[in-house]
Amino acid sequence: MPPVSSKPLVTFVVPLHNTGASLTKLLDAFRLLPIDGGWNLVLVNDGSSDGTGSWVRTHLASMPIPVIFVDLARNFGEHAAVLEGYRHANGQFVINLDDDLQNPVSEALKVLDFLRSHDCDVVYTWFKDKRHSLLRNAGSWLTNLCATLLLGKPLGLYLSSFRGLRRELVARITSYNGPYPYIDGLILEATNRIGSVEVDHVEREEGKSGYTLRKLLRLWMNMFFNFSIIPLRFASIIGFLLCLLGLVLLIIAIGEHLYDTPVTSGWASLMAAIALFSGAQLLMLGLIGEYVGRTYMTVSGKPQSHLLSITTHIPPVQ
Repeated sequence: MPPVSSKPLVTFVVPLHNTGASLTKLLDAFRLLPIDGGWNLVLVNDGSSDGTGSWVRTHLASMPIPVIFVDLARNFGEHAAVLEGYRHANGQFVINLDDDLQNPVSEALKVLDFLRSHDCDVVYTWFKDKRHSLLRNAGSWLTNLCATLLLGKPLGLYLSSFRGLRRELVARITSYNGPYPYIDGLILEATNRIGSVEVDHVEREEGKSGYTLRKLLRLWMNMFFNFSIIPLRFASIIGFLLCLLGLVLLIIAIGEHLYDTPVTSGWASLMAAIALFSGAQLLMLGLIGEYVGRTYMTVSGKPQSHLLSITTHIPPVQ
C-alpha cells in the first residue's frame, strides 16, 4: 500500500464531466500506480449530469490512496475545475490529466520524472500520434497558434491539458480569482521555465468527447480578452487604416471638384462604403464592449466557481 502523507510527493488532479463508465477504469489505473514518496488524488466533478458524483462517492471507500473529491455546484468549464483542483492539491508536484484515459495514467510517471530531473516549473506533454477527432485536432492547432500570437507561447510548444507543475507555480496561478480562467495563459504569465515530454496517446474506449465548437469559442474568448490586449490594438489599427482610406477618398473628391472631373456616382458603391465603415465601427465597439463587460463582471465579483461539497477519503493504516 502506498504511504499516506500530509505532504505527498505528487498530487494528481482530474476534472470529471459526465465520465460515465470510464470512472471505474480511471480509478483502477490509479490504484496500480507505483510511486515512492506518497501521492494523492484530487477529483473535481464539474457539474456532471450522469451521476458521476454519486459513483465517485461509491468508489472512494475502496481506494488505497488519499482522495479529495470536490463537487462543483454546476458546470463551470474545464479550466475553472482544474484551477479549483489545484487549490486542494498539496503535493510537491501537481499533475493533471483528463478523465477520458486517452492519456494512460501510467504516462504520468514520465511527466513526474521530467519534473524531478529538469530545472523547469511546468512540463507539457505532446503526442507523436494524436487519436483525437479531426475537429478537435484542428481546434487544438488553432488554439496553439493563437497562444503563440497573443500570449507569446514559445514556438514548437504544444499546450496540452496533460501537464505537470511544481508546487511554487501552482501557488502563483491559484491566486487568480477572476471569472474567466485560462490556465495556460496564467502559466505563460508566471514562468518561462517550460519543458516538454512525449507521451502515448490512445483511442477513447468509452463515452464521447465533450469537446464542442461552443467550448472552443469560449476558450478563445478567454484567451483574447483576459490575457491579451492585442484585439484592442487590432481595432486601433483597423480604425487608423479606415481613417487613412477616408482621407484619401476626401482628397480624391476635392481634386475632382477643383478640376471639374466628371464624377460617376453609384448607389452600390455608396452602400458598400457605408457598410464597410459601419461594420468596422461596430466591430471595434464590440471589442471594447467585451473588455468593458468582462472587467465589470470581474470587479462585481462574478465567481469563478461554486463548491457544492468536499469529501476527503483517507485509507486506513494497515
